[in-house]
Amino acid sequence: MRRTLLFASVAVVVVAGFASWHGIGSSHARSKDGQMLSHDVYFTLKDNSPEAKKMLVAACKKYLTGHEGEVFFAAGPLAESLKREVNDLQFDVALHIVFKDIASHDKYAVAKRHDQFIAENKDNWKKVRVFDSLVER
Repeated sequence: MRRTLLFASVAVVVVAGFASWHGIGSSHARSKDGQMLSHDVYFTLKDNSPEAKKMLVAACKKYLTGHEGEVFFAAGPLAESLKREVNDLQFDVALHIVFKDIASHDKYAVAKRHDQFIAENKDNWKKVRVFDSLVER
C-alpha cells in the first residue's frame, strides 16, 4: 500500500512538473481573455520531393522556433496515408505555431528570422495558405 501511495505521489509531482515546464494549464501562457492564437500554415511546393519537404521542415525549425510568446511549435509533411473524404490533401508541409496572444504573433510576423525564412524558401512555394484562429484550452 505504501509503495502504491508513493508511486502515485511521485507520478503527480512528475505530471505537474511537466505541465508547468511546458506551460500547460498555466495562466501565463494565455492572454488576459484566455485566448491564444493558433497560426497554421500549409505549403504546397513546386518541388515536392521528399528531400525538398525535409528541407522546408528543417528551415521551419531553424527560423520559426523560439520566438517570444510561442507556446507550441510543430512542422511536418502531409500524412499521406490518411485519405478520408474529409482530408485536405492539397499541401506538402504544414506548420503549426500557437502564440500566447495576438501581440506575440504580430511580433513574430515582422521578426528578422521570420523574414529570412520567407526569403530563403519562397522560391519553392507554389501556394501558401494561412489559417489563424483564436483558441482556448
